[in-house]
Amino acid sequence: MKKSISITLCAALLALSGCSQNTSSDALSSDISSAASESQSTASQEESSGSSLQNGNGGFKVEGTKLLDANGKEFIMRGINHAHTWYLDEDTTAIKAIAETGSNVVRVVCSDGEQWTKDTENMLETVINLCIDNEMIAVVEVHDATGKDDKTALDKATDYWIEMKNALIGKEQYVILNIANEWTGGWNGELWRDGYTESIPKLREAGIKNTILVDAAGWGQYAKSIGDYGKEVFDSDPDKNTMFAVHMYGTAGKNSSVIEKNLKYAIDNGLCVIVGEFGYTHTDGDVDEAFIMKYCQENGIGYIGWSWKGNSGGVEYLDIANSWDGSVLSADWGENLVNGENGIKQTSVKCSVFTKE
Repeated sequence: MKKSISITLCAALLALSGCSQNTSSDALSSDISSAASESQSTASQEESSGSSLQNGNGGFKVEGTKLLDANGKEFIMRGINHAHTWYLDEDTTAIKAIAETGSNVVRVVCSDGEQWTKDTENMLETVINLCIDNEMIAVVEVHDATGKDDKTALDKATDYWIEMKNALIGKEQYVILNIANEWTGGWNGELWRDGYTESIPKLREAGIKNTILVDAAGWGQYAKSIGDYGKEVFDSDPDKNTMFAVHMYGTAGKNSSVIEKNLKYAIDNGLCVIVGEFGYTHTDGDVDEAFIMKYCQENGIGYIGWSWKGNSGGVEYLDIANSWDGSVLSADWGENLVNGENGIKQTSVKCSVFTKE
């Protein structure tokens, strides 16, 4: 989403509509000691299952179409986007209020300084710690690259995260890195692929081990880019720890068949996907938000609604709350997202890193 919050979309003008590992062993042996050794090894693997060590990075790990947390438990996102970089003074109030909706994740709008005031390392650490203190996972994203078909915008976002890596390293169990919000406005899957297959290895080389989240091309709504090139983007990650997001407004989220088709582009390719943004309507048409939530719930897919508060430029209707403290939710959008059937309160499960189990 853009600040005018035409935000992410402009997609109104777009013409097109739009995780699990199996291990097996054939090794059979009549040798009793070999069989015992193999049995002991299997038992040891089962015993370690569910520990953070199995995820290698000590944090989240993509396994096929699923996202596992640091304890090896499946994590399904249910949350809300928060416009941090535009409303710094509201962070404490907003994040506490978002937690009170039952959300298990906050997607945090950040800036690399290209378009808005640059988030410093200290600012990032502060907002991330607010999310952790309120027992929610933080998904951080650079918004300055929104809708830009210029590869330098993605390069700048990538360089920014490398500069800010100390705010991410050591917090792999709490923070997911959404490199750039809706990079590429055009429906150009090749450009999208080429940008991310270059960006992701740079981040890994810099020592960033957090799970990476990549928005689809076309203002986040061109889900076919994931179907066509998502596997190449995933394979470019040396850690094989990248997932994808489709943003659903009047183009990608207009009806049940389009919604299902757009999410299956990833799923049918064995990739992990979430709905990283959606509303109940937008400048490019109505959105079937009830089906988005229903389909995600039935299929174990995460969703994050846009956005808590602060929308402007004629799209104020996308505010989930009428006040920063969440005392009144918007009738047409917030009430349905938070309290509706398949909404956040009914379906959200806190990440196990915050539980005592």
